[in-house]
Amino acid sequence: MSEIDARLAEMGLTLPPPFTVPAGLRLPFDLVQVDGTRVFFSGHGPQGADGQMAPPFGKLGAELSVAEGYASARLVALSVLASLQRSIGDLNRVRRWHRVFGMVNSAPGFIEQPKVINGFSDLIIALYGPERGGHTRSAVGVAALPFNIPVEIEGELSLFP
Repeated sequence: MSEIDARLAEMGLTLPPPFTVPAGLRLPFDLVQVDGTRVFFSGHGPQGADGQMAPPFGKLGAELSVAEGYASARLVALSVLASLQRSIGDLNRVRRWHRVFGMVNSAPGFIEQPKVINGFSDLIIALYGPERGGHTRSAVGVAALPFNIPVEIEGELSLFP
């Protein structure tokens, strides 16, 4: 068992199975793209243990609270880790998380996007530590996200050679 797998187990967390694409939807892009030691991951949403998009759905500042958004961003982290594991194998291969771009489905006037995206950042830093898990980040509010998910996150990291 790898170091990251052991930390996930200690936290009582499991990675979701591959994303179940909703009927009628086609994903004409890679969820993860590896170029040498650089890794880019496409926007991921929160996934449940069954591979489906996980509730709750809606806008922060209207239907959803900051705590619900934080929990959703944490699920996004698990979704990203699962995609990475399927692509690179051992999650210990990650040398450094570099950039995280978090989009929050926000009602007009909602300004607490950073608190929501902390759900992602806090989990990555807890797993990898501040040296490897620390990253640059943007947390922006958007008018809508696909399927009314509350959070979508994309980013970039590097691998050990």
